[in-house]
Amino acid sequence: MAHGTRIDRLLKRRDFLALNRSVRVPTKGFLLLAKEQRPDGAIRVGFTCSKKLGNAVARNRAKRRLRAVARKLLPDLGQSGWDYVLVGRPGSTVNMPFAELEADLRSALTKVHGS
Repeated sequence: MAHGTRIDRLLKRRDFLALNRSVRVPTKGFLLLAKEQRPDGAIRVGFTCSKKLGNAVARNRAKRRLRAVARKLLPDLGQSGWDYVLVGRPGSTVNMPFAELEADLRSALTKVHGS
């Protein structure tokens, strides 16, 4: 699909808020928000974990896991010009096996892009 496409980070609050009114795909491990922003642009991805997840150590661990799964799958399954936000879930993002997180992202991206 988008192999070789640049992947940038979403860092600005307004970009995260824009994705709040977008396609939402809940999974066991996280919530995926996705929206097409610019045709043929870079893939942009952001990560967020609220204090519901736990202390700073737990939130940072959850974000590291989400970054790792996105780094592994988005180059092949993400589409150019789309923005994605992965929102951590209390309990499951930190504790579930990494292979299940991968499977969740794979199925969520399939639902978003219909392939």
